[in-house]
Amino acid sequence: MDLTEITALSPVDGRYASRTSALRPFCSEHGLIHRRIIVELRWFQTLCSTPGIAALAPLDEAANAFIDSLVENFGPEHSRQIKAIESTTNHDVKAVEYYLKQRFTELPQLAAQSEFLHFACTSEDINNLAYALMLQDVYRDLLMPELKQISLRLAQLAHGSADQPMLSRTHGQPASPTTLGKEVANSQQRLARQIKHLEAQEFLGKMNGAVGNFNAHFVAYPELDWPALSQQFVTSLGLQWNPYTTQIEPHDWMAELFHTQSRVNTILIDYCRDTWGYISIGYFRQKSVAGEVGSSTMPHKINPIDFENAEGNFGLASALLQHLAEKLPISRWQRDLSDSTVLRSIGTAFGHIVVALAALNRGLGKIEVAPARMQQDLDDNWEVLAEPIQTVMRRFGLEQPYEQLKALTRGQRISREMLATFIWGLKIPEATRKQLLALTPSSYTGNAATMARDCSAE
Repeated sequence: MDLTEITALSPVDGRYASRTSALRPFCSEHGLIHRRIIVELRWFQTLCSTPGIAALAPLDEAANAFIDSLVENFGPEHSRQIKAIESTTNHDVKAVEYYLKQRFTELPQLAAQSEFLHFACTSEDINNLAYALMLQDVYRDLLMPELKQISLRLAQLAHGSADQPMLSRTHGQPASPTTLGKEVANSQQRLARQIKHLEAQEFLGKMNGAVGNFNAHFVAYPELDWPALSQQFVTSLGLQWNPYTTQIEPHDWMAELFHTQSRVNTILIDYCRDTWGYISIGYFRQKSVAGEVGSSTMPHKINPIDFENAEGNFGLASALLQHLAEKLPISRWQRDLSDSTVLRSIGTAFGHIVVALAALNRGLGKIEVAPARMQQDLDDNWEVLAEPIQTVMRRFGLEQPYEQLKALTRGQRISREMLATFIWGLKIPEATRKQLLALTPSSYTGNAATMARDCSAE
């Protein structure tokens, strides 16, 4: 059976293929191979420009241009050539080296120096940098713009509904009112904080040989400052240098990244569930999409499927990311290969994140605030004003204020008139009495509106 979108085992390459296509240049096998090519060639160029390596002549303009073209014009067809070599070598990184040696035969200067491809490198020197470049590119070019767009949309919703009063539901029961904008702002500010953590994330790399000590480097050229050259090379790729490693870069920074992303996913799951609930009780209306079916048997339904889809995919992504974060920093002695197979699931994890973000964006585009429904709930729950009344009674030293309001309101619906009668019976200043009599569930929202307007996606 040929591999197509309907025969793929993974939904990120099957059912959701069209939504995850933007991730393929980064996290596919081709994306990984391309970044291995970049690392191998840039290391070769670095060696050629390093004084003290007598066997290497500085590259002329034609050689550098040829190498740059190998990087810039590298496509899936070249990855397939490398995979064909790998079918013989049974080693993915060695296949990259052999492919580049073949290409170097096209230019005499490069052909003469081709043995300095992969010089003093272990495969993990290439792989750790390739994966770091992959993840850095994913966040810079794809995920950070998407997350910032979600944050901006939430901030806009918070600002637009800052003054819309809404009944809170602590423990699922009627509670002190808030505004819709403030509740959205809570999620938006949580997300914005994690985005800042992602923006500060370090992407580390190493280039130090078989067990991290530059053993072969110093035997071949003992007079060179290999740690300094390694640092220069790693940072030239836009990464941070890690000087202390075994054969593998220990992946602690990856664990940090994946834990942060898992927190992002959790925050957005929480938001999706709350919004799902607000849709359920009518605080949001969903726009009807022409041709879309909600239920196979109930024609009237518009189900909150986008928020459900986002919740499920964020959860799947976090499950994978949590395993990656827990497993990758652990390696037996100086090296084992258990991280290698696990790293190949990065694309699957981020595929689910991309699907989830797209679903959340669709969901946000379909909802409309329903003020009348919110007002109805507020008008039906005057008992929530027991809190401010008993608090004012405490201020003026009245006896057992909490207990009096508990006896009046707990477990029963209270009308405006019943509360007014209670307030008239209180021995409090007249100005305070007027303040309490004027209070309504809709106006009892504290500084919620101000906080909603103050939230920012920056």
